[in-house]
Amino acid sequence: MLLEVRDLNTYYGASHVLQGISLTVNSGEIVALLGRNGMGKSTTLKSIMGLSKARSGSVVFEGRDITGHPPYQVARWGIGYVPEERRIFPNLSVLDNLFLGVKHGKKAGAGDPEPWTVERFFHHFPRLEARAQQKGRFLSGGEQQMLTIGRSLMGNPRLLLVDEPTEGLAPLLVREVRDILAEINKAGVSILLVEHNLKVAMSLADRLYLMGKAHIGFSGSIEDLKANPQAREKYLEV
Repeated sequence: MLLEVRDLNTYYGASHVLQGISLTVNSGEIVALLGRNGMGKSTTLKSIMGLSKARSGSVVFEGRDITGHPPYQVARWGIGYVPEERRIFPNLSVLDNLFLGVKHGKKAGAGDPEPWTVERFFHHFPRLEARAQQKGRFLSGGEQQMLTIGRSLMGNPRLLLVDEPTEGLAPLLVREVRDILAEINKAGVSILLVEHNLKVAMSLADRLYLMGKAHIGFSGSIEDLKANPQAREKYLEV
């Protein structure tokens, strides 16, 4: 098992925003975390990454308890984070943004013998190769999202936490980002995906979790969800 989150409880002040969250990601999987707005999906990713401090419970990555460690250390151990807000550096070029993502991550192995380099990034993201010297603020929303994903990949993660990658994108770019995530997974990177677009999530994920307010209400395969209209109505429909 690559990642195991056990009974995680996180607070924002007195507000109990994660209440006993447990989930797993196996090596090679894409796992989707779905639910309505405000349920705690983004906070779950931030708690795994160490950006939000969990009050109790544990996060175990590759057998190592990483609970409470700072985000830079979690990243060095092999977890990449793609935030919803993108957070590229607008006054830096595409190349400079990518170089900022370079850190100690995974070494080349049998599952993925090729490390992520600038050349490999441009192979998967050819749209940005022609814009390598362009500053981030001049990129479209979709290009900024691709750059954010690529910056995380430059740390050679074994697991990528991806928060709402298609939000606000035109349909053509939604398909492009979806295909990029599928390629990244085929290249050996596991993904824990928060995504509002159910069609995109179900086309990518091996398994999924549905969140109610601050808790996991359903877990299973795509087929399990299709066979459970009550769960879709309770946790997904407006």
